[in-house]
Amino acid sequence: MSQPSDRRIVIVLLACMLAIVGGFAAAGLPIGLFPQVSFPRVVVDLDAGDRPAAQMVQLVTRPVEEAVRGVNGVNHVRSDTTRGSAQISVDFGWGRDMTASTLLLDAAIGRVLPTLPAGTRYDVRRMDPTEFPIAAYALQSDRMSSVELRDIAQNQLVPLLASIPGLAHTTVQGDGVAEIEVDADPRRLAAYGLSLSDIGAAISAANQLQAVGRIQDRNSLYLVLSDHPLPQDVDAISHVVLKAGSKGWLHVSDVASVRAGTVPQWMQTSEDGRPALLLNIYQQPGGNALDIATQARTRLESFQFPAGIRLTRWYDQSDLIIQSAHSVRDAVVIGLLLAAAVLMWFLRSARITLTAVLCVPLILAITMGLLMLFGQSLNVMTLGGIAAAVGLVIDDVIVMLEHIVSRTTARVAPQQAAKEFIKPLTGSSAATLIVFLPLGMLGGVTGAFSKVLSLTMASCLLVSWAASMWLVPALAQIMQSRAAPAPAHSGETGRMGRLHGRIYNALEKTQWLLWLGLLGMVGAGFWAYGKVGTGFMPHVDESGFVLDYYSDPGTSLPETNRQIAQIEAILRRQPEVQTFSRRLGTGMGGDLGQSYHGDMFVRLKADHVRSTDEVMSAVRASIAVEVPHVQVDLAQQMEDLIGDLTAVPQPIEVKLYASVPDALPAQALRVAEALRHVPGVVDVADGLKLAGSALDIQVDPDRAAIEGETVAMVTDAVSMALSGTVVTQLPGALHGVGVRVRMADPEQWKVTDLPRLPIRAPDGHVFPLSRVATIRAVSGQPQLSRDNLQPMIAVTARIEGRGMRATIADIRGLLGRPGELAAGTHYTLGGLYQQQQTAFAGLVKVFLLALAAEFALLLLLYGRIRLALVILGCALFSISAAFLGLWLAGVELNITAMMGLTMIIGIGTEMAIFLVSEYMRLEQSMPSQEALRLASIHRLRPIVMTSLAAILTLTPLALSLGQGSGFQQPLAVVIIAGLLLQCPLMLIGLPLLIGRLALRH
Repeated sequence: MSQPSDRRIVIVLLACMLAIVGGFAAAGLPIGLFPQVSFPRVVVDLDAGDRPAAQMVQLVTRPVEEAVRGVNGVNHVRSDTTRGSAQISVDFGWGRDMTASTLLLDAAIGRVLPTLPAGTRYDVRRMDPTEFPIAAYALQSDRMSSVELRDIAQNQLVPLLASIPGLAHTTVQGDGVAEIEVDADPRRLAAYGLSLSDIGAAISAANQLQAVGRIQDRNSLYLVLSDHPLPQDVDAISHVVLKAGSKGWLHVSDVASVRAGTVPQWMQTSEDGRPALLLNIYQQPGGNALDIATQARTRLESFQFPAGIRLTRWYDQSDLIIQSAHSVRDAVVIGLLLAAAVLMWFLRSARITLTAVLCVPLILAITMGLLMLFGQSLNVMTLGGIAAAVGLVIDDVIVMLEHIVSRTTARVAPQQAAKEFIKPLTGSSAATLIVFLPLGMLGGVTGAFSKVLSLTMASCLLVSWAASMWLVPALAQIMQSRAAPAPAHSGETGRMGRLHGRIYNALEKTQWLLWLGLLGMVGAGFWAYGKVGTGFMPHVDESGFVLDYYSDPGTSLPETNRQIAQIEAILRRQPEVQTFSRRLGTGMGGDLGQSYHGDMFVRLKADHVRSTDEVMSAVRASIAVEVPHVQVDLAQQMEDLIGDLTAVPQPIEVKLYASVPDALPAQALRVAEALRHVPGVVDVADGLKLAGSALDIQVDPDRAAIEGETVAMVTDAVSMALSGTVVTQLPGALHGVGVRVRMADPEQWKVTDLPRLPIRAPDGHVFPLSRVATIRAVSGQPQLSRDNLQPMIAVTARIEGRGMRATIADIRGLLGRPGELAAGTHYTLGGLYQQQQTAFAGLVKVFLLALAAEFALLLLLYGRIRLALVILGCALFSISAAFLGLWLAGVELNITAMMGLTMIIGIGTEMAIFLVSEYMRLEQSMPSQEALRLASIHRLRPIVMTSLAAILTLTPLALSLGQGSGFQQPLAVVIIAGLLLQCPLMLIGLPLLIGRLALRH
């Protein structure tokens, strides 16, 4: 008699051990905002000086485009070219080895590099989530210079963080790179017959540290060094001798002013409106973002900063991760308590309820172990999958417990009752699990995320099935050993059973009412489908957003700063804003640097009253009124990050092509103006990105030859005067310091000063630049975009307060009007809309594959075609309820909702299998119609219990309680709405339809 008892204890102990292992696995899982997905996109940054954009395209961009287009696996090439720099986005197919593809791309560019202009540099970056910082801090000080502040950041803080496990690197962004500036006086140079190159040569010659040979003597080998490094000191540079003669020595200080300065920067960084250095922290692939961010915060907060330095944390992914984890925890706990209340209400047994409550955390812990085996991480998808799966996990536990309670008597033990339920439980679990197989076949961004969600939920359900088969009966027998058994099928005589009987009898006599109700439900579903807005990714309140801004092209840094200061004032007026950081001339996503473009990250307070979307709308409206000349583009963090990873940051992107490329700018302006009048369209950008004004110096070779110069010599002289040349590096204890020689204060020069720039000829005479060159002002040099080697301009916009489907329909209608597009011009739609359409097309295929898989499963279980078709038909009716649920909840139809539509087919089939399996058992001993009625009564309590428990468990997700919980809201809404219809439909409609349609021969 002890053997069965021992077996029960062994099963429970084994489950506890696996749960403990899973708990340790959960503690060791990498944690990040997104799944560890290898995005198939590589970005190539090119730099070739300051040459015009049109010349840059011909000499640099086009050759590189053609080179990378030939790399195996390249699907799409897109480029943006501005003055002297370009950015090429290369998309490969999903599922490729991106490490190998990146190496092939790099090799292809390396082969074409010798044919590019001298000095061309390139950088190849794989675009994955680790390309963006997981945390960022701002350093500010009113007492210390930017150089001193950078020294602390670069030489103390970066090494301090370097030993954090999983940290890839830490970058310091902003001004403060030390340099010694030698600003020459052109008049003094002319008086002494010198040039800038003479100063540079003298300083470089004075700073020497090099090996000049070896000497062997007395059995020793000596290295001979010429050792005369200049110290990092202004006086040392000032005293460098330029000339020595009978009249004395001529020093650098006699013809130039020497001072400590910083490397010229055409970008600026600030925090909360004040200049700051930004410290950006990046993780390695597979690193634990939460641990990295936590350790970085601990180390930085414990660091002893000099007096007057302020450290501000303006960005931290771990905040959203922690909030998402807390939301999942709360959703699981609340859902579990509500499910326990359902069990207690129906079964009236505290011990049985406790059995279910104990099983769920054990199942979730064991699932963590499986996720570790599958190489997954904890992120918004796995956490959301766990929360969504709890409602389905509790279903398996409840139906097994209900069956055990209903069947357990003095003669039937729980273990024996569980054996009777193996086939229906396995079939029903398979019905839900089978829908995850096609979901795992999706491609693109949707597939990358859905695979993680599918794997997480499938793992939960697989563990749940195993636990329901063995652990639940063992615990039930232990818990119920001294409890009185519940009466079998108590729902038959209860209030719920009597209500069910009256409705069943009424519809059995007047089945036209059932058909009328089903047709009405289908009609309501079609109506709701037309009303529900569509989107791509779910909206999640992230308590922060990114604001990209563009002043007029060519605007100087000081003027852009002045204009953006007005936006900063608007942000300060918002009570929800905690802090904000700003970049000018660069961006968080590594954009092409322009003096009129930058971005801001705005962080909201944890307890903000208005939602992030509402704050964004208020800021957008204020900017439109107060700073109308600045164009802005606002997006929440995850939307912006996914957009940067996929090269499609805006929902609306109208890509314009023309047989005559010169016609594109006018067409883009016209389309942009039209889009501004489409309801719901905001942040319209015409795509005409200008590099600003330029001064075009056209050197006359003949006139230059008269002066003894060449075009190249004149060009080099102007470059050295304006930009300067770093002639040498002064060694130091921590880092070298460059010495830059240039004309005095070129930042203060006016346009009229350039023609008078003095140039020294080889024979020593000095002449103005205007003598050998013509200077022409050029305004509005455009940034050139190309799409698969074709000239293209993309008009972009975002959507506010409206669905994507309706908005795009209006845009299509607008662009389709006669005369809207000029002859020879055509367009395609890109952006997130294109991603959405690709995702929806894939999800439709997945939906059909899921239907086929469910049909095959039903044929395998029952071998009756008409019966399988009736079951699937009832499951399909749930889609009508799903669209109604989305409309009532005000939630968009997006990729998460589409996954929910696929899952409710599996859930509906699972319910049907419970009922039909009981019907098949009863049919062996009674007429079919009576068997259907009795099966419906027998399954009344378990189906109502499981439906109600699943609905209550998913309710916290559907209500989007907590920051970061909105990612799974559409899925929860769809499943809840589907269950609300499926429960009565399976209990009453399914048996009546089987009796009407599937029993005819």
